[in-house]
Amino acid sequence: MPAQTHFITIPEVKLTIDQLFKAVRQLDDSSRSHLARVLMETEMDAKLHKLIENLAKTAPTSDISDEDIEGEIKSVRMERAAPDVENRR
Repeated sequence: MPAQTHFITIPEVKLTIDQLFKAVRQLDDSSRSHLARVLMETEMDAKLHKLIENLAKTAPTSDISDEDIEGEIKSVRMERAAPDVENRR
C-alpha cells in the first residue's frame, strides 16, 4: 500500500506535547511507523554525533600498543577457530 501524501500547513501554531501526541495518534499506521523511524534516526544521529565528539576530546591511551591489540585479536581468532577444528575430526 503506497504511503499517502499529506500536505500540512501550520503557520505559527503552538501545540502542547499532549496535543502533538493526539495528532500523531490520528495518523494512519504507515505514517506513524514512518514518523517513528525518522525520530529514531534523529535520536541515533544525535547520540552518534555526541559519542564522536567525546571520543575526539579523549586522549589516546598509552598503556596498550597496536601489537597488544593485534595479539589479542589473533588469540581470540584462534580460540574461535579451535571448536571448528575439533568438530571436523
